[in-house]
Amino acid sequence: MAMAKPTVVLLPVWASGHFIAALEAGKRLVAALGTADFSLTVLVMRPPTPESASQVAAHVARGAAAAEPIGCEVSFHHLPAVDPPTGCTSVEYFTSQYIHLHAPYVRAAVAALPVPAAALVFEFTSTTMFDVARELGVPAYVYFASSAAMLALMLQLPAIHDVMMPEEFGEMEGQHVHVQGLPPVPASCMPASVMSRKSPSYADTVYHGTRLAEAGGIIVNTSEELEPAVLAAINDGRCTGGRPAPPVYPIGPVIPLSDATSSDHECLRWLDGQPRASVVFLCFGSLGFLNAEQVREAAAGLERSGQRFLWVLRSSPPAAATASAHPLAEHLPPGFLDRTKDQGLVWTSWAPQREVLAHHAVAGFVTHCGWNSVLEALWSGVPMAPWPLYAEQHLNAFELVASMGVAVRMDVDRKRSNFVEAGEVARAVGCLVSGGDEEEEGRRARERASAMRDACRSAVAQGGPSFASLHGAAAAVRHRLEAGVDAQLTGTAILHGGD
Repeated sequence: MAMAKPTVVLLPVWASGHFIAALEAGKRLVAALGTADFSLTVLVMRPPTPESASQVAAHVARGAAAAEPIGCEVSFHHLPAVDPPTGCTSVEYFTSQYIHLHAPYVRAAVAALPVPAAALVFEFTSTTMFDVARELGVPAYVYFASSAAMLALMLQLPAIHDVMMPEEFGEMEGQHVHVQGLPPVPASCMPASVMSRKSPSYADTVYHGTRLAEAGGIIVNTSEELEPAVLAAINDGRCTGGRPAPPVYPIGPVIPLSDATSSDHECLRWLDGQPRASVVFLCFGSLGFLNAEQVREAAAGLERSGQRFLWVLRSSPPAAATASAHPLAEHLPPGFLDRTKDQGLVWTSWAPQREVLAHHAVAGFVTHCGWNSVLEALWSGVPMAPWPLYAEQHLNAFELVASMGVAVRMDVDRKRSNFVEAGEVARAVGCLVSGGDEEEEGRRARERASAMRDACRSAVAQGGPSFASLHGAAAAVRHRLEAGVDAQLTGTAILHGGD
């Protein structure tokens, strides 16, 4: 009797940058497995805020529609709501704990599937789901939405923790951390979740780093061209103390196709009227926001630079705002909009970032260094000026400048809530467009970004290394599924997650 069409089960995190990229990666994996033989089942956690809930609902609607061109059968299963955890002192720790509360519902949903589960794929903040996969006899894989550098640090973090002498990374003034595959990393560039060993998020991150070794494989949103040294360090076991790391499959860049509805956006029409390679784009992601003081300083820097700019300036969501908060545009210097009306555009709502970065008028990108934003910039060959704000963005910023060479340096004062002075904004913006006072730095970043554009596109094309890696991941899933079925037929144990 033929086996029913198996499904890959995906558990994405609700944040837009995670959900969209994880869904795209899941569809690519199923396409590599063969859409006639496999389907994709997405388990949807109810987001903890109304704003994120509406965003996820929109992503689900678009995700279902976008599956049709490649024939990928996608179904969405909404998990029961859970009560959010209390007493969490950081976003990272809250996210991890909130996901953990869904474990019983994930177990029940997978167990109730009418078809075999070929694999359970989740993100690194969901490693407690290894227990669910093991109980169900389903191979478990991790989709790693960030860089290979962050993965290397996660795998190495348990060992770093054991030998670390200072109480905090924040106390290691002027010192460096040795992350395999990277130049020495300033301690000040460590991810926000591990800066303080006293915080619950630190212990939680070490825990996830320890459990990553249990994965049947780790699918990473990067490519061999972008991070060759880091990927080699992981594959050689240097990040896991000489022990073999789980198989790593760099399949990136994972960038969803653009929405057709955004091609006529007002920001794009404004860019149509600007000269080629003349505009600096400033955008800080769906969760990145500047405070009033930073807004004034950035505005002064942009005006001083004299360069054209498109600035996405959004106020923080209501849940994070204080009773006295006002739209950030109100904190612009008096007369700024009038003085710069022929120089730039301040946009106070969502903007189609992928399309903006692909526009011929855009010369550079001032970015918070979220990994999806980094990949979108490199996909279009746009050099960057890093202004990291949270999560692992300071590590990403370091890698962009010190390892990849696709960005110009930017002096960000992390101790002052990532403050950047006006003069530094003006210098970096000028450097991106024309080289400014540091012509060589800007020229190198532009050349490297252009080279990375070609490398990214060839990586995911048929026959490219990311294409081959994706099919390697699919072959591993298929092999483990077939081995599990054979084991059932012969009365032996079903294959568990982890090698």
